[in-house]
Amino acid sequence: MHKKLNKKVALKIYEKEKIKDIQRKKSVRREIRLMKRLNHPNIATLYEAIETEEQVILVLEYVPGGSTHGFLKSKPNRRMSEDEAKRIYRQLVNALQYLHGKCIAHRDIKLENVMLDERHQVKLIDFGFSTCIPNEQKIKIFCGTPSYMAPEIVKKIEFCGPPTDIYASGVLLFAFFCGQFPYRGQNDKELYSKIVAGDLHVPDHVPFGPRNIIMRSMQVNAEERPSSAELWADPWLQNFNPT
Repeated sequence: MHKKLNKKVALKIYEKEKIKDIQRKKSVRREIRLMKRLNHPNIATLYEAIETEEQVILVLEYVPGGSTHGFLKSKPNRRMSEDEAKRIYRQLVNALQYLHGKCIAHRDIKLENVMLDERHQVKLIDFGFSTCIPNEQKIKIFCGTPSYMAPEIVKKIEFCGPPTDIYASGVLLFAFFCGQFPYRGQNDKELYSKIVAGDLHVPDHVPFGPRNIIMRSMQVNAEERPSSAELWADPWLQNFNPT
């Protein structure tokens, strides 16, 4: 409970003992710096960062509804209805459009990082892998969560940040409708070879609108994926009646 704010908050605690490495220290500082710049209804707010002798503590907006991972698990066959999937996905795309407009790439879009509040409003969390560089600038870094990694990350070549977020959002949308990931392997090596091959099969029960978004967002060639602004303009997302 935050006494000054008089509200429940979430604490993300880094033990200094565990972030002695220069790069780890840099990424924690970057996470704080980035989050201080953000103000969007679909992104969890950073209220303040506190440093003690032993810890760095991020005081964050408390999101009581759990993650979309938990939400999906609660559904029959682990599948959302089309309306539920659209409601959540369009809020995520809205957040990505905001981030990419500020030249910020999240780089770890996954079910566990897309949280829901008590009104089922999306709150994107965990900016530990995020970067803030020009959108067209390429970098080479191996990061993220295997099932959501874009082919260019897996191939360990230089890549731009925003298209990797788009790819991961496509994986997310696939999971919303199918209750599983598009590609699976016995181990990471097998999974990565499938991601690079890009032989994507979207099951027949997925409606045309989201199927089209998944196919476009998960193109192997990053340059062929839509931007977050183009996704936002997609007819399937625009045809929405909030309930």
